[in-house]
Amino acid sequence: MKRILVGYDGSEHAAKAFTMAVDLAAKYGATLEVVCVARPPEPPEMVETEAILENAQEHFEKAFAALKPQAEAVGLRPELTVLVGHPADQIIRHAGEQKADLIVLGHRGKTLMQRWLLGSISKRVVSYAHCAVLIVR
Repeated sequence: MKRILVGYDGSEHAAKAFTMAVDLAAKYGATLEVVCVARPPEPPEMVETEAILENAQEHFEKAFAALKPQAEAVGLRPELTVLVGHPADQIIRHAGEQKADLIVLGHRGKTLMQRWLLGSISKRVVSYAHCAVLIVR
């Protein structure tokens, strides 16, 4: 296992997934990438999309700053990537491009309404990812 990708949305389950990914990356000497996905407005407009991406980048960089010391404590230097689109699709695509060996995700996302509207992101990633997927409860 050389490359681990962890999906992070700021939820409690995502924080648990990050902790598990840090442990695995440290154990196997793998690189660790944290992937956050911002959703564009529907229908997308260029000005709104750019503003949302900038706000999402700021938001996730702050959240990542809180996570980073946990990884650095075990000698890891995780990367942060912010993508735009549907979370499951973007995680699957990015993991394929980066040749990830493992995707680690939290079992549940931020809100019940988001899960109902979007379907289970983790379920979709498990179904379509090219590599192993670990779902953390």
